[in-house]
Amino acid sequence: MCDTQIIRQGGETYFAKNSDREASEPQIVCYIPAREHVANTSLQATYISLPQICHTHGVILSRPTWMWGAEMGVNDHGVVIGNEAIFTKLVEKKGQALLGMDLVRLGLERGNSAAHALQCITQLLETHGQGGPAGFRDKSFRYDNSFIIADSGEAWILETAGRHWVAKQITDFGAISNALTIEEDFDLCSGGLIDFAKDNNYFSGRGEFSFARAFDTRFMKRMGCAQQRRTASQASLGKMFSEKTASFASLAASLRQHASHSPQFSRHSNRDVCMHAGGISRPSQTCGSMIVCLRKDKSPQLMMTGTSAPCLSLFQPVWFPGEVSRNHSMFTDEGSEARDNFWLRFERVHRRALIDHEFRSLLRKSRDELERGLFLTMEGSGSIEDSAVQAERWHSRWGEAARAREPAYRWYSPYDSYWRRLNRMDGLT
Repeated sequence: MCDTQIIRQGGETYFAKNSDREASEPQIVCYIPAREHVANTSLQATYISLPQICHTHGVILSRPTWMWGAEMGVNDHGVVIGNEAIFTKLVEKKGQALLGMDLVRLGLERGNSAAHALQCITQLLETHGQGGPAGFRDKSFRYDNSFIIADSGEAWILETAGRHWVAKQITDFGAISNALTIEEDFDLCSGGLIDFAKDNNYFSGRGEFSFARAFDTRFMKRMGCAQQRRTASQASLGKMFSEKTASFASLAASLRQHASHSPQFSRHSNRDVCMHAGGISRPSQTCGSMIVCLRKDKSPQLMMTGTSAPCLSLFQPVWFPGEVSRNHSMFTDEGSEARDNFWLRFERVHRRALIDHEFRSLLRKSRDELERGLFLTMEGSGSIEDSAVQAERWHSRWGEAARAREPAYRWYSPYDSYWRRLNRMDGLT
């Protein structure tokens, strides 16, 4: 489960995403530089190999450690992409192809504009298909994908079912969650789409063809509360658009939304944009968050958490190497199996905060004080290098505080029992 948002206003395009994965699934931030490749070589994606192109762009990715692809990212041409799980009637139950996350990375490595990345992804989808086990521990978890693809000049929503797809251009704002949203109002589509739908009894041929009505399913989008989360995203984006308040701070607030205002996460649900896992009916956890601002003829501006739960995490500046003099401590080398990566170092803090209300309150207060300054830095008031030092100190201080504080589980709480079991499994007791 995920939520992805886009808003275009005043010559700026803001992209924001919460990446929801299994609760114990590490999600690292990595930088992969632009590269030249030998002709007629191949690349190995998560499950399949495919022909490599001669040049790939430099990318910053947020990706689960076990897969080749990425949940979200931005390239050095100012193209940003994020994907969502979609449970369509055409999801492949067997076999292996490209994961939606592979398509995100391929679109970023190959696309020099939003339109070009859209073309790259749809051509790869039609050629190689999509599918394969997409879960960390749950290898029965499979899905199709939707995407938001944007640059400083345009933004697209791309929704897929099997090898078929539709795309719709976004001029102001939009959001996607874990359900199809494009009806008959698409601007582009795969060849033979409507005939395919007719021939396979997904469309009767009467009235206008709706991609969502033809291919969406009901159970997973209802259980995952996809419509409620998208409605919450749309409402916050609409308010920003009407009040002209789109910023890193307002997008961070949007990604931190909870449907429930209860201080007990055990009472929260799948309606939360900021998702907290809580058991078999709520297995997803926001494992990483990203906000990107795109402006014409300027390098992308990024803020990322690199850690679980945006309501408990710090959004901090991230940059392409070479733009700032110091290296970024959030980055993990691709292929690294290090057990001390940035995500894992904070995970103990995150899990203490889930259980301990006092710890959580102090963490948030400290975070808010620092983050106000970081948001001002992104507006040009302050030093990126100084912000990085402050963020590193903040993470170190709270890591020490979490290690010094034993969790106090409530014996009668199924929610506490769930996290106690996961903490033991993950070595975070």
